[in-house]
Amino acid sequence: MSVKVEQLTKIYGTQRAVDDIAFEARPGEILGFLGPNGAGKTTTMKMITGYLPPSAGSLTVCDIDVVENTLDAQREIGYLPEHNPLYKDMYVREYLSFVARLHKIGNPKVRINELIDMTGLGREQHKPIGALSKGYRQRVGLAQAMLHDPQVLILDEPTSGLDPNQLAEIRSLIKQLGEKKTVIFSTHIMQEVQALCDRVIIINQGKLVANDPIERLQSRLKGETQVTVAFAKAVPKKELEQLAGVKLVESNGKNRWRLSTEGKADVREAVFRLAVKQDAPLLELHRNELSIEDVFRSLTDQKRSR
Repeated sequence: MSVKVEQLTKIYGTQRAVDDIAFEARPGEILGFLGPNGAGKTTTMKMITGYLPPSAGSLTVCDIDVVENTLDAQREIGYLPEHNPLYKDMYVREYLSFVARLHKIGNPKVRINELIDMTGLGREQHKPIGALSKGYRQRVGLAQAMLHDPQVLILDEPTSGLDPNQLAEIRSLIKQLGEKKTVIFSTHIMQEVQALCDRVIIINQGKLVANDPIERLQSRLKGETQVTVAFAKAVPKKELEQLAGVKLVESNGKNRWRLSTEGKADVREAVFRLAVKQDAPLLELHRNELSIEDVFRSLTDQKRSR
């Protein structure tokens, strides 16, 4: 087991930023780590990397206790933080050479060449980091995280700021790395989750609310369906909320609504009758297939959890 987290808790004053969570991440697995802003994702990642001490619980990386043997555990971890901390006055190759010396890498020139080629930094390698675009800075961050060939990669928003071409290249790289290493991957981009992750953890208000393989996650909402409706003119929200079987009504654009329903209730006929009653012609009316985004919103939306 590459990463094992048990009853992990982090308390700041009276606030439980992370509240008694437990999960495992295995070799050859890309674990998606999701949650709204402030949910505790970054705090958890910082504890796994030994950057922050936990208030309670235990952490092991490659069977090494992170709290008791922090440096030994960190040798097995490659970490790309959310805010990529780079020395902007250094050149790309100079910076990677500096990191290689810190890790005491033998034959660093060969390894640096491998990483520059792997991350697509060839044309930028002789530029100062401060002159690079955000996307290329992310590539430099990925290169430094992988330089010492760690068994565990912890990537906090690694695709932030990438254009579509860069996104496809980095996505392919992460997928390739995930075949042999353990990758914990945090993102807000649901398409990235579906494209990359084998399993997904969702954290909300410091608590673990989901820990499922990607193909099983959507079944978490098997008792709920959704209907999208658009009217040619305004229809009062309260009229939609009063329809039998409707659980939640959310705005989805001008005169456009998303209705969440209980169980297998099909409210489309009732919506049609309401449109006739309100003299509001229907422009759109269809049931939706549930997506990873729907599951995420259902498990982290406070209005739904009341």
